[in-house]
Amino acid sequence: MICLVSALGASFVQSSGGTVTIKDMRWETATGSEMSALLFKPNTATADNPAPGIVVSHGWFNNREMQDLNYVELSRRGFVVISIDMQGHGNSEAVPQELLAKNGIGMYNAVKLLSTLPYVDASRIGVTGHSNGGLASNISVVQDNTVDKPLIKAVYLVSKDADYANPETKEYFNEYGSRDVGIFQTQYDEFFFRTYSETGATAPRDFMTTDNAQSFLNFGAAPADFDGTRVAGKVYKENIDGREAMRVIDSHPMIHPWATFSSTEAHDLVTFFDESLGAPHMIDAGNQVWQWKEFFNAIGLIGFGMFLIAFARALLGTRAFAGLKASESVVAKSPTRTGLIWFWVSMFGFAIVSAWSYVALSQVVNDIIPPFFPQSPPFFIGLWAAINGLVAVIYMVFYYFFYGKKQGNTAKAVGLLPGWRKFGLSVLLSATVVVAAFGIVFVLDYFLKTDFRLWVLAVKAFGPDKIGIAWLYLPFFLVYFLANSALLSSFSHFTLRGKEWITTALLVLFNAMGPIVLVVWQYTTFFSTGNLVDGFGGIYSIWLFPVIVILGVAAVISRKIYRATNNPYIGGLITATVVTLISVSNTLTMG
Repeated sequence: MICLVSALGASFVQSSGGTVTIKDMRWETATGSEMSALLFKPNTATADNPAPGIVVSHGWFNNREMQDLNYVELSRRGFVVISIDMQGHGNSEAVPQELLAKNGIGMYNAVKLLSTLPYVDASRIGVTGHSNGGLASNISVVQDNTVDKPLIKAVYLVSKDADYANPETKEYFNEYGSRDVGIFQTQYDEFFFRTYSETGATAPRDFMTTDNAQSFLNFGAAPADFDGTRVAGKVYKENIDGREAMRVIDSHPMIHPWATFSSTEAHDLVTFFDESLGAPHMIDAGNQVWQWKEFFNAIGLIGFGMFLIAFARALLGTRAFAGLKASESVVAKSPTRTGLIWFWVSMFGFAIVSAWSYVALSQVVNDIIPPFFPQSPPFFIGLWAAINGLVAVIYMVFYYFFYGKKQGNTAKAVGLLPGWRKFGLSVLLSATVVVAAFGIVFVLDYFLKTDFRLWVLAVKAFGPDKIGIAWLYLPFFLVYFLANSALLSSFSHFTLRGKEWITTALLVLFNAMGPIVLVVWQYTTFFSTGNLVDGFGGIYSIWLFPVIVILGVAAVISRKIYRATNNPYIGGLITATVVTLISVSNTLTMG
């Protein structure tokens, strides 16, 4: 019921109460690869009254739904919007690396398609993208410059540099010509808006003082050819090739990924396209509803997690899985003083190992990833997880022989040796839960075109190719989550102060403690100095945002299911499979 309410609410918001038609598109491009996109057509856009059109794009390692704040706000203002899965992302076909830049990583294919729709005014087409979606926009402009009748009139780059200088001569130039161009500049961007010189690098927060920013606002002029300093937030206009073109930089103190979840970004983006292309429906830029879609999506995400626990426990009441139910309620004991020492030392120890291994692995992973793994983020996260899982196994062996066994906690008593029949049933029950949970996701996606997500964490429908890919990464996550589930249940079989919720809350906190410390360290350093932690790349700290949530939820799932089954494997199997599917369906696949 929670998931249904989530989908209905999100669908109502993204369709503007039914006044915007949403279509899931697939088409074959001129290069022979398949593209995927969502089309948003306002009912007011007709062949007799064509509307301006905009192609929006997510960044690297994401998918088309990541642009929901922009396609919701643009379509309710009357723009026809195509939100693409860039090549190799989402449901768009993976292509070899050398072909990724072809047709703007898929964006220019969408521009050409958009221009042929009878209800689109082909003279008013814009493109926008976040991060490497901005790269796709820049590449599309380069390709658009080669055709007899250019299609792109407006470009808005979000958390991405413009092309400031000619790549061959290194001289400043105006690649965008008479197009209107804007930049949403994130002052604490982990990747872009840095200027390097012999004296060092200029931090992103000082971007407006750089020659790149000033040249852009002066339409590509060299620093020696203009006077004064132009400022952020002001629109500058100049006659280019007989047309008045505009440039603007909207600069704000936020990190790179927050631009996909920012009312400020939505405000500046719709303001730009309204001025450039003319919004068919005049709605104040501050009047935004996308937050309601996020609210409903988040409810679904919570409901999805609750379903994993509730359905697993419900299946224990069926004849098929009744044998997995604990013969009596699993009663947690109060720990001894020595037991508490083992607990606290292990919790802090695991947090330290987790944080250290994450940074250390991030520095070498690109050199060790085998070529037959088509997705790099799941490989890195999975390998890191497996390493920590093995550390947990080693700890549990020591704990068992040096303390647990002496306390009468046999491996069988705490559920570590359930027998082959029960283990087989555990696998079957876990698979049933995962299939049922994602079945809900697929049904709601089919009928309502919604999924469950919050910012950088998403549970979405996916193609059959992702199932094959998932098998490559599942072993990594199984090592971790099976060990983690045993650690948090069989080897933490007690309550603190006699209250289960206190114990669970602490396990949630410490399960994610390593990543939390890394995020705090990275961004405290970034905000105070303007630079990232040396040796700790920005993409790796961004990947930790969903990891923190996942690790906390994993602790709850493992603990809840264990108390009903005295079996640590069910929670671990469910979590490992779900996390693997989430990972492989929300990233870049190389062809």
